[in-house]
Amino acid sequence: MAGLGVRFVQRVSSTRAFARVAPHLVPPFDRAVHRLTRGRFLLSAQMLPGVILTSTGARSGQLRRTPLACMPEGDGKSWILTGSNFGRTGHPAWTRNLLAHPEASISWKGRDVPVTARLLTGEERAAAWRAVLAFWPPYAAYQARVTREIRLFRITAAP
Repeated sequence: MAGLGVRFVQRVSSTRAFARVAPHLVPPFDRAVHRLTRGRFLLSAQMLPGVILTSTGARSGQLRRTPLACMPEGDGKSWILTGSNFGRTGHPAWTRNLLAHPEASISWKGRDVPVTARLLTGEERAAAWRAVLAFWPPYAAYQARVTREIRLFRITAAP
């Protein structure tokens, strides 16, 4: 996406209106497009890299599929997931799922990858947060709107 387009999308995605509407539109639409293209395409990935996370529900034990933006790390075997919840007050459900059941899988560029998730804390989280903000600055607006610390997870491909 060209510089002006990226800045426009970042500005829109930082607004409270986007935070109210996007959670009801973006994930269901992404799931449908992903299913129709047999895992080859995510509409939201046109703005940010994205995965479909399949995790086990913390309470239900059922599989949950969640489209998420991600920040791929340099090795191609790990990604950072940001539990921003579009800047809404509560932690997103998928973060509770990963805390309860860190073994999961992602659909990444049309292939299924088994992963293990780990909540980042301390200096490791601080370093990842700086990288995430450089990657997608609207996360700073999300954090500014909430009192909770946005959860960051590193997911790593299983060997």
